[in-house]
Amino acid sequence: MLRKLLFQYQDKRQLVIAVVGAFLGMTFLITSIHYLIKVNDFGKGADILGPNTVIVQKKVSSFNTLNIAKPDFSLSEIEQMKKEPFILDVEPVESNNFNITIETADPSVPRFRGDIFIQTVDPDFLDIKSNDFHWKKGDTIVPILMPRDLLVMMNMFMGSKGMPQISDELAMDIHFKFALKNDTMKEYISCRIIGFTNDMPSVLVPQSFMNWANNRFAPDAEQKITQIMISGKENEFGLVEQMLEERHLESKNAQVVVGRLKSMVGTLILVVLGISIIAVFLSGLVLIQYLQLLLSKNLYEVRTLMRLGHHPNTLVKNFFVYFSKVFGIIGALSLVAFIGFKLFLDKVFESGGLYIDTNLSLLSILALILAYSLFALASYLSARKGIYEQNNG
Repeated sequence: MLRKLLFQYQDKRQLVIAVVGAFLGMTFLITSIHYLIKVNDFGKGADILGPNTVIVQKKVSSFNTLNIAKPDFSLSEIEQMKKEPFILDVEPVESNNFNITIETADPSVPRFRGDIFIQTVDPDFLDIKSNDFHWKKGDTIVPILMPRDLLVMMNMFMGSKGMPQISDELAMDIHFKFALKNDTMKEYISCRIIGFTNDMPSVLVPQSFMNWANNRFAPDAEQKITQIMISGKENEFGLVEQMLEERHLESKNAQVVVGRLKSMVGTLILVVLGISIIAVFLSGLVLIQYLQLLLSKNLYEVRTLMRLGHHPNTLVKNFFVYFSKVFGIIGALSLVAFIGFKLFLDKVFESGGLYIDTNLSLLSILALILAYSLFALASYLSARKGIYEQNNG
């Protein structure tokens, strides 16, 4: 009875406009949040490098050939790059100053031996568990991250010997050993593969092992920094790329492409997210204005009902339930539309070569719940204020 009296015979054109605006705004809101998260996660787990990170070296030119230009980085150059506002961190990639080979030490596979060079980087740039990538003096096994190209070369060797090729999982179970040497001594130490990298051309070892080995086998050698790792801010990779060009630096093309793609798509989604938030906010204001309009048009009915003994909380509850149902319908329709958009956009991204995670993002669902809660709370407070003003009046 109360619902018919308060809502049934009202002009609902403003309500329809607000509902349509809220539906579109909330649909694009949760869609943009979902894909902003998924695009930022793109590439994680495919390699050991952290997000928005590139490995950089100086471009080779005729001056390098003539020994006029230095191929290594000075500490002052690194510090200057760190001061750029779009740079999170810059750290050197250190290399070995001694001779080192790696070979199989497992009776179940043919003997394989090759000269290599090893490097180490700051663990903050690596997307691995620090407990796995750790070594201290006295440890009998060195954990290593192997370049995938080296595994490919090993499989070519196995194939030429008529042996089964090695998968990633099997390679992690095979026993290897390093042979470290200089002009006067040689030492063997066991090593174990804990992961692979597509971006580093060298075998990565913990910093502590590199320091120990360089001090032991090349104590007088100067440590030259020919590569650095740069971590840039999200959605500002274009500035990182511009800095590399200005400083005549270069990086692996695949890293640049992924960073550029994530930056461009992330910026576009942020724009859509901003527009969605504005749309949701404005439609929410229109809905609250419609509630206030209902109250102003029903002042006589509200006062009469309270004089007849209806408690103000009962009237507030009717307004709150009515608008909660409206918001619930909007939220449900937005969720259905989001799932439809997601199925379509996942296929679009896949056909474009952007293979992102297709699982639902929890944060986007939480954003929908938060928007619903804020709408419901605003309607309750607005209805309570308007009705109790009439009761006090």
